[in-house]
Amino acid sequence: MKVKKITDYDKKIEEIVESLKDTVKQAGAKGLVFGLSGGIDSAVIAGLAKRAFKDDSLGIIMPIDSIKEDEIHARLVGENTGIKVEYVDLSKTYHELIKASFDSENKMAKSNIKPRLRMTNLYYYAQSLNYLVCGSSNASEYYVGYFTKHGDSGADIFPIIDILKTDIFEIAKHLNLPKEIIEKKPSAGLWKGQTDEDEMGFTYEELDNYILNGEIADKNKKEKIDRMHKNTSHKRNLDIF
Repeated sequence: MKVKKITDYDKKIEEIVESLKDTVKQAGAKGLVFGLSGGIDSAVIAGLAKRAFKDDSLGIIMPIDSIKEDEIHARLVGENTGIKVEYVDLSKTYHELIKASFDSENKMAKSNIKPRLRMTNLYYYAQSLNYLVCGSSNASEYYVGYFTKHGDSGADIFPIIDILKTDIFEIAKHLNLPKEIIEKKPSAGLWKGQTDEDEMGFTYEELDNYILNGEIADKNKKEKIDRMHKNTSHKRNLDIF
């Protein structure tokens, strides 16, 4: 996957919108369904989907013991873009799964159940409505494997997979998304206080510059990015052998 810095954001938005229309048409589908988390990536997806499918773009808010602010921001995006919004609380489903299985001491193993449950719900809606599931993974997070395999990476189409996180913020501005979303610290919302950059150990600016130019001042951060990229190659390569 070739990644480059965007120079014309309005043109890129138009290209993505046309690509979404073509892909959905080729699949014999009607529109798009996606998770609406309250973060900037899903907000950008909402803006793009609304432009591509005025009446057939559906965002689903799927809290699992989630931070209330995320729901507030997700609804704000719904109002801002004019997309249809559904609300499905999966908290009980999550706890019943843990109860039926076992209560792991591995915090990340338990957290990763959440995006996998959301993926299942999205496909339930998609098949029922003849929509495609639209993923919100971007190029920066894809490069270091900062996504859940068969969770948020489980989708039919990934319109921003070749776009760096720093460019996502610019696209959000060109889509006139709410200021609260653009200025919010990126977070997977896995637990209270969690942020992407704190968890990864480097900023998106540092990561994007490294992806583009192979340059980063901090040797330890370079080693960590390289290690993450190598160790998560199985997430990007679905070949069994």
